[in-house]
Amino acid sequence: MKKKITKGLSYKDAGVDIDTKGQFTTDIYSKMQTTFGSRVIENPDGFGGLFTLNSRLKKYRQPVLVSSTDGVGTKLKIAFMMKKHDTIGIDLVAMCVNDIVVLGAEPLFLLDYLASSKIVPKVLHEVLDGIVEGCRQAGCALIGGETPEMPGFYHQGEYDIAGFVTGVVEKDRIINGKTIKPGDVVIGLSSSGIHSNGFSLVRKVFFNKAKMKITQKLTKYGLHTTLGEELIMPTKIYVKPILNVLDKQRAKKIIKGMAHITGGGLLENIPRILPSGCAVKLGKNRWAAPGIFKIIQDIGNIKDREMFHVFNMGIGMILVVSESDVETVLRVLKTAKEPGTVIGEVTRGDRVVHIV
Repeated sequence: MKKKITKGLSYKDAGVDIDTKGQFTTDIYSKMQTTFGSRVIENPDGFGGLFTLNSRLKKYRQPVLVSSTDGVGTKLKIAFMMKKHDTIGIDLVAMCVNDIVVLGAEPLFLLDYLASSKIVPKVLHEVLDGIVEGCRQAGCALIGGETPEMPGFYHQGEYDIAGFVTGVVEKDRIINGKTIKPGDVVIGLSSSGIHSNGFSLVRKVFFNKAKMKITQKLTKYGLHTTLGEELIMPTKIYVKPILNVLDKQRAKKIIKGMAHITGGGLLENIPRILPSGCAVKLGKNRWAAPGIFKIIQDIGNIKDREMFHVFNMGIGMILVVSESDVETVLRVLKTAKEPGTVIGEVTRGDRVVHIV
């Protein structure tokens, strides 16, 4: 009796196409190169990215490396719904670099992690385009990453992304908020919209409660965009204007503290930089919040405190400075095309934020 001959299984049969992944990683290298500059040692087929410290760190006496990692949360669902993937990478870079610039750090390089159930080159190229653009805006290099194909783990057509950034700051110029005191002034930098936090509530409001479509125009709410266009707006990157302020006033620590307004909103992020005995009072009428926040609040019947606890409410970054330095900082920010607004002041209290 003849033995039954069966074809042996391959990795491709299990859902992983090594050839497609190999071609994809080869194709994206030229995009990465546009972010390199003279600090990167090219290593296209290596197991890690190479970045030289000598040429960049000559201006630092005691350089301290600063690192952070982040993702973009369920904002990815909006990209999937819109089939628009060329800005979500900007969000990823922003969430990472904005977190280290608040310490006074200059971003040096970034790594990304881009996982999917199946590599679809067109989609992932769009994602990488956004990451590259974000790195250009932040002035850092994209020196490597990982692109796993994980069949059965992610829903078909979906992916997840994470970023890992490293920067540098002079040891005695680390900004940590320790010198903040009552009487100091809070300056806010405007957000471009929701940025990349609170999207579980956003989706609950618009798609579960209001049953709205991603293509619905928001004209009746006073906005000249569709719901999708408003929600996908990329997170603003604040690196260059903030470094501009720091470089203009290197003889003095002109910025006492900074907070990136991410998950937890204004109510949780600002207290992270306040020393004991200090609180902050913000005047909500001192700045104009983008209209999308009012729409979310009205449709969801959400209380004011919850809005300020979840969203940035139109302020993506805050700076705390002495009253005597306010005009200088505002002038430099305006020159850097990122105007700031005085939105509050530091008071006596126990590391809380009061919205009045």
